[in-house]
Amino acid sequence: MAVSRRSFMISTGALVAGATVLPISESSPRIARADASWLADAVLYQIYPQSYADTDGTGVGDLQGIIDHLDHLQWLGITAIWMNPIFPSPLAEGPKRNREAMREVMDHWLNLGVSGFRCDMAASLIKDDPDLVETGRLWGEMATWLDENHPDAVLVSEWGDPKVAVPAGFDGDFFFQTGEAWRSLWQDNPYFGADGTGTAKIFIDAWREAEYAIGRPGGVILPSANHDTALRLNNGVRTPEEIPAAFAFWLTWPIVPLIYYGEEIGMRLVDGLPDVEGSNGRQNNRTPMQWDDGPNAGISTAPAENLYLPQDPDPNRPNVEGQRNDPGSLLNLVQRLIALRQANPELGTAADVQVFHDGYPLTYLRGDRFLVTVNPSRDAVTLAVPDERLANATAVEDSGVTINGQDITVLAFGYAVLDLR
Repeated sequence: MAVSRRSFMISTGALVAGATVLPISESSPRIARADASWLADAVLYQIYPQSYADTDGTGVGDLQGIIDHLDHLQWLGITAIWMNPIFPSPLAEGPKRNREAMREVMDHWLNLGVSGFRCDMAASLIKDDPDLVETGRLWGEMATWLDENHPDAVLVSEWGDPKVAVPAGFDGDFFFQTGEAWRSLWQDNPYFGADGTGTAKIFIDAWREAEYAIGRPGGVILPSANHDTALRLNNGVRTPEEIPAAFAFWLTWPIVPLIYYGEEIGMRLVDGLPDVEGSNGRQNNRTPMQWDDGPNAGISTAPAENLYLPQDPDPNRPNVEGQRNDPGSLLNLVQRLIALRQANPELGTAADVQVFHDGYPLTYLRGDRFLVTVNPSRDAVTLAVPDERLANATAVEDSGVTINGQDITVLAFGYAVLDLR
């Protein structure tokens, strides 16, 4: 059977398990999916269910495993979960019937409390439509149906071009691995690379173009990695000490961040794994979540050979429990940055951004209050910042940054979030 191309955006206020809606916290009412969609203020988290947590000893992750770890996501500050598909697709050939079936499936889950859907390969849903006329019509109809029947639900596309996808009817779209904006940050001579030969300008220009076309904040979603070919930050080239600066940028830029499971602790890419369920080389990004330093890193009580995929064999692999107890860990930094973003609208998607420098260090002002500077390179760099408030700034987060008047020096892999008030 084909696997469904739709995944659930599940609010952390309720998790769907079978036919049961399980509340985990009090949620404020969600805003209609017009210009002020709740997605604009979200911090998203992607879960590959088979690799997240197993509760029945089979070695394969399950829904109860996700439920059992909602406390981790709530503590981290995650507001919505995207789960990869877990059920066979009910769709067959025949576009008209497929559209009806899509609405039936979506209506079922939305009535149970699911917050929306992420639509895989949204631009190629209809065959033989080179100009995307019928594709655009289909998603426009779907958006209208959602507005009328589920106005608080969101529809997120895997289109890879937010300036086209959002005006077509989606609430948000990804910059991802097929696009130059994403690659310029993370993969092809990336800005976040120790050599310091990349540029942030490619991403910034693409982001500005998308924001202008969309006409509202919150329509651009940025992951660092995913279950597909967007490789983890800890990819075998980038080292763990380089990752904090990436998060300092990622969680303070006016996009909707999407964190792939395990990125918050710096899980690494693992090559040489067996192909599972047609992973076709992508299994290096799908290793089991690392919860503690016990057997199977706490994901399952099954024998190691029964795990969905083998664990990272590195004896020094990071884990949630160890990092939770270490104030200087990546996990605690990510938690603090998310909390800072959520507590200060100046760091959200609606506040403005003024870029002072798109080289090294990338330096920008958010909401005329927070100055952010990140240096992903291995060399120290100094920049003159045209803001006289810098001399009296308060460091909210700081690693390897010194200030001398209006000059700021950032050491290798350093970063800072400075409050200029």
